[in-house]
Amino acid sequence: MSEATMPDSEDAARRKAQEARLEKTWETPSGWRYWSAVNNTEVGLWYTATSFLFFLFAGALALLVRAQLAVPDNDLISASLYNQAFTLHGTAMMFLFAVPIFEAVAILLLPTMLAARDLPFPRLSAYGYWCFLIGGVFVMGSIFFNAAPDAGWFMYPPLTTDPKLTGIGADIWLLGLSFIEVASIAAAVELIVGVLKCRPPGMRINTMPLYCWYVLIVGGMILFAFPPLIAGDILFELERLAGWPFFDASRGGDPVLWQHLFWIFGHPEVYIVFLPSIALLAMIVPTFARRPIIGYSWIVLAAVGTGFLSFGLWVHHMFTTGLPAISLGFFSAASEAVAIPTGVQIFVFVATMLAGKMTRSTPMLFAAGALAIFVFGGLTGVMVAIAPFDWQAHDSYFVVAHLHYVLIGGMVLPLFAGAYYYYPLIMARKLSDRIGRLVFWLMFLGFNIAFFPMHFTGLRGMPRRVFTYPGGIGWDWLNLISSAGAVLFAAGVLLFTWDAIWGIRRRADSPRNPWGAGTLEWLNPIPGPDYGVRSVPAIASRYPLWDDPELPRRVDEGREYLPDAEEGKRETLVTSVLDARPIQCLRVPGNSFMPMIAAVLTGAVFILTTFHLYWTGLAFGVAAILSILAWLWRGTAMVPEKHEKDIGRGVRLPLYASGIRSVGWWAMFITMTGDMTAFASLVFSYFYFWTIHPVFPPLDAAGLPMGPGLLWPGVALLAALGAWGAMLWARARNTAGQAGGLRLGLLAAVLLALASGGAMLMGPWANGLEPTTHAYPAAVWVLLGWAALHLAVGVIMTLYALARSLAGKLTREHDIDIHNVVLYWHFAAITAVVTLATVALFPLLA
Repeated sequence: MSEATMPDSEDAARRKAQEARLEKTWETPSGWRYWSAVNNTEVGLWYTATSFLFFLFAGALALLVRAQLAVPDNDLISASLYNQAFTLHGTAMMFLFAVPIFEAVAILLLPTMLAARDLPFPRLSAYGYWCFLIGGVFVMGSIFFNAAPDAGWFMYPPLTTDPKLTGIGADIWLLGLSFIEVASIAAAVELIVGVLKCRPPGMRINTMPLYCWYVLIVGGMILFAFPPLIAGDILFELERLAGWPFFDASRGGDPVLWQHLFWIFGHPEVYIVFLPSIALLAMIVPTFARRPIIGYSWIVLAAVGTGFLSFGLWVHHMFTTGLPAISLGFFSAASEAVAIPTGVQIFVFVATMLAGKMTRSTPMLFAAGALAIFVFGGLTGVMVAIAPFDWQAHDSYFVVAHLHYVLIGGMVLPLFAGAYYYYPLIMARKLSDRIGRLVFWLMFLGFNIAFFPMHFTGLRGMPRRVFTYPGGIGWDWLNLISSAGAVLFAAGVLLFTWDAIWGIRRRADSPRNPWGAGTLEWLNPIPGPDYGVRSVPAIASRYPLWDDPELPRRVDEGREYLPDAEEGKRETLVTSVLDARPIQCLRVPGNSFMPMIAAVLTGAVFILTTFHLYWTGLAFGVAAILSILAWLWRGTAMVPEKHEKDIGRGVRLPLYASGIRSVGWWAMFITMTGDMTAFASLVFSYFYFWTIHPVFPPLDAAGLPMGPGLLWPGVALLAALGAWGAMLWARARNTAGQAGGLRLGLLAAVLLALASGGAMLMGPWANGLEPTTHAYPAAVWVLLGWAALHLAVGVIMTLYALARSLAGKLTREHDIDIHNVVLYWHFAAITAVVTLATVALFPLLA
């Protein structure tokens, strides 16, 4: 009997049984719900809440700073505490709130926007959250022990590279933030793969919600912006802990190198935090304008252009460092050019508002205020992009005002607009509109009262990061007004917090789709079920809820794709990148403690290293690797009990996919792209020294350029290429069904990789390159150590694949492991070739 001819009573009973199986499949044991859960909705909720707590803590530090500066010659707090407070304020806002809150909200919203049961790597999201929480508490908690970093959230050397001057605070900042960046990159991988591979059938890439476009763009920006800072952190910590002189000018280093590496990250990060908040406006404005966004293609191109140009602006933070005039001109022009795509996005929103029939609401009130403040911040940004003006305003309170106008207008107020808009979706109840309007005016007026006078304070000569100032020089009343405005702004934030936590209890549940929106996140009833959508719909438009009013009913009745969980597994659909054709029914892993355990062990490595407990840290590092391997062994690449299954509507999909069709392959490719960015930053550092020294590499006692020679690098290169070739041969043997050939190739790759890594390190050692004497041998050791480390990781991954083969989990039919490991080896081989060519040939070609 077909579904079409089934009696209504039997049809209803069958659908009720399907829904019961779905509920049971996705439920989390209540006793350990918040420790073991790996559902992206729950992870995203806790991620968001934790980010907001760090925001509140950073705000409290800002109030402490403003209290100290309210009057001249103030002694409310000591200079040391002041330095720690403003350093942690900037650190928390940029590293523990601005980027994490974007990733948290995206993890929370994307499954609903894509009508997906979950994103593909929920355990990776959970691991990232625990890394973020541990790292954030470690860094921010240091202030309670008088051990917080105190040199600014940018940590400029050479003062910060001297442990005697900064104590342990700089190490806490460097290693703690490196750990937090692991969480950011992990979330970026999850989000990029989710947008590319987990869209509902029919949602082509040019019809997906604008928020998804922004997530995709910003995720890619994170892969290219964060790794340079990680590379800089490595060099920084090696100088502090081992005395390798990357930033010591007396031994061939240069402190300006740190500024390049930091701002290659630092300026794109402004757009990394701005674009996702603009993405929230892209979802809010059409809803209350009651019409589709005007210029969908233009806003996508503008967002892509903004992301691209943002990587060419970092030097405008360095106009006062003595750069050549041609550099000043180029980066000044680029800094002004970025206003064009940014302006396109603003005009698209304004045009949509004017063309539609606007509905007044609290989210739109915040959206309008955000646009007004951001536009003003953009105008002052154009001013500081002009080098002669920047020379006057640099390191003054004018720049503080500009920065906060951009960040508050471009990020914080849109985020509050999104909070009022999406709170019913997340918490099933609306926030108070009356209180919301009061919150807005407190924040809007408080912000402008606090930061608008800082333009004049800066133009009157007040420098940034001063502990106090004398009276009678024209700064007194301006600082007092700014401090009063900060208190007003804080009152608005606290009122919002009260309403979100306690006031919400007094209100009834929100109706379904309370704003009348047209995108899929409002498809579900409120409150929504743990498993997401009842069935995954086919999508043919950008606003399906407006274009197909019957869609919610069909989804609720289970008449779309994947209406059941008959095997009791958590399942979602994987689709093709461009046209969203269904290609796999993906089984995502369930609840597990392993992400938390792995994060705790990984965090212990960074924390113990901070306190110079290297051997204990090494032991925890081994334990962390073993925990991750155990997590992968039991939770990924699961061999299904059958080849394919019926997902509904007459479609059957495979339960297993490998190679470019699998989400694991895409995750490996994206991760290694970020890894190559960090490697490129190290290579950039190596050649940067060549640009600042008349002779580089330096000459040895015989008058010849120093270097690791040709013998050992040549041996290392041949062995590395041999290991890569052995991996290709092993994959080919597996494809041919020859398990013995696969295992032989894997063993050969392991031996050759170990030989290559040993030869790499033998080169500088045999040629007497002492890394503490000069920046050149230090740079050689870093590059070769980086390449050798990647070979060591390749050995671990290859042994893992060998163990999977011996256990019968890696076969001709189930070969995702060998495909992913070989993909890693492609990147490892590139790293080895570029490294060895650089350190071996450059002395000969210099």
